[in-house]
Amino acid sequence: MLADQAAGQEVVPLYAGTVPNSISVKSGEILGGGSGIKFVRNVSIPSMSVYLPDSSQSDGSAVIIFPGGGYYLEAYEIEGTQIAQALVEHGAAAFVVKYRLPTDSTMVDKSIGPLQDAQQAIKVVRERAGLWSIDPNKIGIMGFSAGGHLASTAGTHFDKAVVPNEKNVSLRPDFMILVYPVISMTKTLTHVGSRNFLLGEHPSDSLIDLFSNEKNVTGKTPPTFLIHTEDDKGVDPDNSIEFFEALRRHDVPVELVILPKGGHGFAANVPPEKWMQPLLSWMRDNGWMK
Repeated sequence: MLADQAAGQEVVPLYAGTVPNSISVKSGEILGGGSGIKFVRNVSIPSMSVYLPDSSQSDGSAVIIFPGGGYYLEAYEIEGTQIAQALVEHGAAAFVVKYRLPTDSTMVDKSIGPLQDAQQAIKVVRERAGLWSIDPNKIGIMGFSAGGHLASTAGTHFDKAVVPNEKNVSLRPDFMILVYPVISMTKTLTHVGSRNFLLGEHPSDSLIDLFSNEKNVTGKTPPTFLIHTEDDKGVDPDNSIEFFEALRRHDVPVELVILPKGGHGFAANVPPEKWMQPLLSWMRDNGWMK
């Protein structure tokens, strides 16, 4: 485990050995942002930064965070470390995942690379729940923009492991938090850049359907909190609305908050303590937070 106070109490590699589905694991990672890690690109060796609350404040819940960035980069500070710190202040453990970004140069199948890292993160947190004083039945995932697509993919594709899982650890998150998420890969709804980076410029209809997560909801999909803005010009709010409707039709508990203004990426402009209030209330109401 690598100590890194700027990134959290510790940084844990997601894989103890070989990174699956990898052509090359030589790191060409690019960090940006001056004194802090504001964004990261070219991730090929995935890891997870650990944030734990004081034992006197811990409520046993955990949130695994996937920053967004169009599957091209990861907004590591605004949609990662700042959010983790806010959650820790309310008693939840938080884990910021530096997941692999899909490229043909580093992966055999780039479409599943990010999902492998999301499943592995869930598996590692659940396996080490005792070590980190976490209730293994209170492990949720949170994603922003394209990170929201990754989180919603993990929340709708958990029944098929794309990572080694000899112990059959549950890969199902207990809840999902999706913030201005990309949900669909369909032409009418998708964020084109995210789709092109993940699936290529000419994906097959079957691949589009597989990663259009509004089409993959079942009654076992985890309870979900969605928040979007009406004036989002980057990711159509209908992504959240379509996912809400799919969850509602399958009797999955869901809450949708549509803010009138803020645009895409409002986490960069609105302090977490303001926009996270309805989320914190939802977590408390459902017993995931005190």
